[in-house]
Amino acid sequence: MSELKEGQKAPGFKVKDQYGNTVSLDQFAGKKVVLYFYPKDDTPGCTAEACDFRDNYQGLTAKGYVVLGVSVDDEKSHKKFADKHNLPFTLLADTDKKIVEAYGVWGEKNMYGKKYMGTNRTTFVIDENGTIAHIITKVDTKNSTAQVLELAK
Repeated sequence: MSELKEGQKAPGFKVKDQYGNTVSLDQFAGKKVVLYFYPKDDTPGCTAEACDFRDNYQGLTAKGYVVLGVSVDDEKSHKKFADKHNLPFTLLADTDKKIVEAYGVWGEKNMYGKKYMGTNRTTFVIDENGTIAHIITKVDTKNSTAQVLELAK
């Protein structure tokens, strides 16, 4: 898989959300999508990022954005995470790692000298035509919304 770049068509997907509903990228045609990838439900950085999107959700939707969070956790984990933090947006359960691989965010990580495979925190902003408008690789978990909106200017 080659690295995705701004201006390319966003890879399509079809996967279950935290409620067991099937969600596909195609159903958001005509809308701007914030597709954010995060490593794990209910960990400090992932919670900060999700809560930032939650706290700014009305502002994002008012500007025409749909927010979709993606991790390799399962539906049950996503539902618990969303319920605990009152997340108003959809969390996608990429348990077979098809989306993280298609978007090139699954890779080697290193924590305390231990190497392992995991999701690299990345945000993709997809325009109304399904094209990748922006890719944020240096995500500020406490200011994720501001990063997205800054690019929209």
